[in-house]
Amino acid sequence: MNKSDLEKYNQAYFIGIGGIGMSALARYFHSLGWKVGGYDKTPSPLTDVLISEGIDIHFEDLDKNIPEVYKNIENTLVIITPAIPKNLGELVFVQSQNYKVLKRAEVLGIITLQTKGLGVAGTHGKTTTSTLLAHILKNSKLKANAFLGGISANFNSNLLLEENAEFSVIEADEFDKSFLKLSPFASIITSTDADHLDIYGSDEAFQESFQEYANLISEKGFLILQKNIKLQSKAKIITYAIENNEANFNGKNLRSEEGRFLMDIKFSGGEYTSVQLGVPGIHNAENALACVALCIKLGLNENEIREGLSTFSGVKRRFEYYIKTPNLVYIDDYAHHPTEIKAIRESLRMLYPDKKIIAIFQPHLFSRTRDFLAGFIAELSLFDETILMPIYPAREEPIPGITSEIISNKLTNKSYHKNAEEIIEYLQNFKDGIVLTIGAGDIDRIVNRVQETLNQNIA
Repeated sequence: MNKSDLEKYNQAYFIGIGGIGMSALARYFHSLGWKVGGYDKTPSPLTDVLISEGIDIHFEDLDKNIPEVYKNIENTLVIITPAIPKNLGELVFVQSQNYKVLKRAEVLGIITLQTKGLGVAGTHGKTTTSTLLAHILKNSKLKANAFLGGISANFNSNLLLEENAEFSVIEADEFDKSFLKLSPFASIITSTDADHLDIYGSDEAFQESFQEYANLISEKGFLILQKNIKLQSKAKIITYAIENNEANFNGKNLRSEEGRFLMDIKFSGGEYTSVQLGVPGIHNAENALACVALCIKLGLNENEIREGLSTFSGVKRRFEYYIKTPNLVYIDDYAHHPTEIKAIRESLRMLYPDKKIIAIFQPHLFSRTRDFLAGFIAELSLFDETILMPIYPAREEPIPGITSEIISNKLTNKSYHKNAEEIIEYLQNFKDGIVLTIGAGDIDRIVNRVQETLNQNIA
């Protein structure tokens, strides 16, 4: 299927519309004037916004009784997320009625064929990196479209449309091998730490999939590759890393000065000194470095790059500050893998070396908890205190013996197992230190309550 084939449709029905990547596509088709609607399991702030924008959403599986307007098979394109259970009534119905049913990544691949795709792939960092790249390009002479996996704090959306833009920034998701549906002109690959082993089965298969993705990059383009990753590509490979003289782009002398997070960048064509980063953190500095490398290759000048980096406000739920006072700090983050938790902890220790840190973590998926149990135990033990919430199951059924308690019982620091109400009560007297909420499930539902409680403490 190509882009011209999409012109026969004027309606899009999404199954799993509340997903961050799905919602960007819903907004895209809505911007074209299509009738757009769909199903999601539960309401969320994101579905609230989509509804306010004029998109029809319901939260119960209607089976064969989907809204009448979408029963016209000839002009309705059905778009699904691979996270939806295969036995969901609505999915079974549209498949049995021979609707045109495409996965999100397939549609994304089709609509970005007319532009040069700039993919951002990796187990960690792809949302922040793709959003930063889109921000830099939006404010440069090049411009870009962007389909993102997070809500940009700068333009308050996960979709960026620029008429006649030559480039499209695409968050290339490895889940369900979705990124293999793309045809990138160039790509950043931030990391290939094993994940989604419920899909891939083994680390080896996971790595092979990233090699397949690297093979898709145009030979006329670039692969911007974190120095420690070993991949081949017919595209020109450019490496980056923090404090690594062997990398083509080397980030040096990370520091915090008067509230500004700074880095020097050395590369074969020169050096940028005292580059100001809009968001703090060691991991974010490395993400920024990848964007610098690609933007230089695309022809941006130093002023455009510096301006883009310094004015970047970050991504919702990525190292997002809710309280930032001299005594009390509250940060929320999407981290759900041991490597991501380590990156956040190290950044916090760098920024606040003398502060007590309470981490509140909601594990995401029973299978991920099982597969990376040792990593979670090791990383969560290094906070001053850790509170474990019940596992968020998402698409999965429980796995016998895999619970949050199995983590909390093995941690070597002060650790607790609490539900949302118990967490709010526990924090009622906390006035000095750092509170960190982390997880990819519905832990974001307690963020405002945590913020309110902590603000009352310091009032």
